[in-house]
Amino acid sequence: MINKYVEFDEMSDKTVLITGTSSGIGLATAVAAARGGWHVIATMRNTAKAGPLLAAAEAAGVTVDVRTLDVTDPASVEACLAGVDRLDALVNNAGAGHIGTLEQESVDDVRAVMEVNFFGVLHVTKAALPLLRASKGRVLTVTSVGGVVGQPFNEAYCAAKFAVEGYMESLAPVAATAGVSVSVVEPGAVASEFVGNVGLADDAAEQAGPYAPALAAYLDRTRGAFANAQAAEEVAAGILDLLAAERPAFRMLTSDAARAFAGVKLKDLDGSAVQALTAGWVAR
Repeated sequence: MINKYVEFDEMSDKTVLITGTSSGIGLATAVAAARGGWHVIATMRNTAKAGPLLAAAEAAGVTVDVRTLDVTDPASVEACLAGVDRLDALVNNAGAGHIGTLEQESVDDVRAVMEVNFFGVLHVTKAALPLLRASKGRVLTVTSVGGVVGQPFNEAYCAAKFAVEGYMESLAPVAATAGVSVSVVEPGAVASEFVGNVGLADDAAEQAGPYAPALAAYLDRTRGAFANAQAAEEVAAGILDLLAAERPAFRMLTSDAARAFAGVKLKDLDGSAVQALTAGWVAR
C-alpha cells in the first residue's frame, strides 16, 4: 500500500475518494480534483501501477493519497473505507470493458463483468454512504452511453452498466432524503487504456464462429469511433463540475457525441431507432 498523506490547507477541506485511478478517467479526475483543492484518496487494485498517477500529480504540482482498493473484494473495500475519517464525495470509476456474445462465452464470464462493473459499485457505495450522510455529500458513478444504449458484442458490459444506471436512478431520491446527492456520468468513446483492456485476442474475429463477419464489422467500426475519442481530461472536467455544483444533475453526458447517441434511445419509445442504428454496426 502507498500512503501519501497531504496536509489540509484552507482549500483542501473536502475529501473525495475515487476508484480506478491507475489510468484514464480515474487518473485524470484524481489530478484535476487535487488541482481544484480537494483532498484526493486515489484508489486502485494494485498500487504497483501508481507510477503514472504519481508522475501526473507531481507534474501538476499536487499530492494525492494512493490507497489499495479492489472493488470486487468486500474485505478490501471495508479496509479502505475504515481508514477514512471524513468523506464528502465518492467517484465510482473503476470498471472493465468486455467484448463477447452469449453463445461464444460462459455465463461465468458474464458474472465476472457484473462483479466489476455493477457489484463493485455497490460494495463501495454502501461502505461510503454513512460517511456521505454525515457530510451531506455526493455519489458520482461513471457509467457509459452503454448504460443507455445496448450495443452489439457488449451484452455483458451493457447489462452491467444498465444495472448501475437503474440502481442509481432508483437510489437517488432515497439518498436525497438523507442529504446525499447521486449522479451518473455517461461518456462515449474515451481515449484511455480501457479500450485495450477488454481481453480480446488478436484473432478474435476469426474465432467467433458464425458471428465472425459481424464481429469483424463491429471491430472495424469501433476502431474508427475510438480514433476520434474524447480525452479523459475532458471527462474529468465534467466530473469536477458535478463535484462543485450546488445542485448536481442526476445525469451528465460528457460530449456532444454522447448526448446525440444517448438521445436516440431516450426518445425511442418502441426501440426501432436504436435497432436500426446498431444493426449497421455489424453489417458487412
